[in-house]
Amino acid sequence: MTIEARVRELDQRHQSLKSIIAREERSPSVDSLYLKELKRKKLKLKEEIERIKAVQRQELETIQ
Repeated sequence: MTIEARVRELDQRHQSLKSIIAREERSPSVDSLYLKELKRKKLKLKEEIERIKAVQRQELETIQ
């Protein structure tokens, strides 16, 4: 899997969690622990995406 494909996959998972979180927040019987876990997973995905992009930028700067 290429780095770009990995980032796309992670971004899709991030967007999916974002949708699930929005739906759960609108629910009258929201499970706060479940919601907290979803948000934690979403944040971890975002951090991984940013880490990969930072490595890519650093590699590009090294090449130039």
